Amino acid sequence: MDIRTVPNPLVRAAGRWLHRVNQRHPWSHNDHFHGWILRRLPARRRRALDVGCGAGTLLGRLRGNFDEVLGVDADAAMAGVAAERFASDPSVTVRHARFEEVDDAFDLVTMIAMLHHMPLEPALRHASELLEPGGRLLVVGLARGETVTDLVWDVASSLLNPLVGLVKHPRPVTVPADGGAGDDDGPAMPVRDPADTFAEIIRTAHEVLPGARIRRRLFFRYSLEWTRPV
Repeated sequence: MDIRTVPNPLVRAAGRWLHRVNQRHPWSHNDHFHGWILRRLPARRRRALDVGCGAGTLLGRLRGNFDEVLGVDADAAMAGVAAERFASDPSVTVRHARFEEVDDAFDLVTMIAMLHHMPLEPALRHASELLEPGGRLLVVGLARGETVTDLVWDVASSLLNPLVGLVKHPRPVTVPADGGAGDDDGPAMPVRDPADTFAEIIRTAHEVLPGARIRRRLFFRYSLEWTRPV
């Protein structure tokens, strides 16, 4: 649920102002959660898989913590960028592939802003099947807003978002007159609106991954952590 969709002129005006501030002081919500992932790595660290690896930013942080790191992305352009980035590193492999095509075994599976691009239940079940005993699934995802609680979290995230941008990116960038993002150094990240609500994600995760821990997070995200029983 986006604050700018609330039928109130003042709220919509505030949303437009926040959007302009965020454009001038941009920062990555997804990269913000890399620290959360790195603090929860499993004890055994032989192989890691990053699903929807994009340009490979998380792959770069996982390598060195694991013997082998694999990134997969269904978008050929994004997979190409990541593959070129790690062409000289034999510990990192990048495949242009869909998640369901992966059939190896891993000690860690990560997904950042990726789970909502796939059918929820099959994706969680496949992730559990890929994990070695003691292996860990770490998800940072997006949910569809539906309730008043969702709105409260989104409003808090919208208000804090520019403050974090000012800290992380204090020097403002030039925003084109048409409000666009300007020239980009690489392919655009594929975007999709989430279809599942937070309640649906909790219910499905507990059915497929007994004991999974799911929490709401600021900045329009939730986290899911599950360790496959030994």
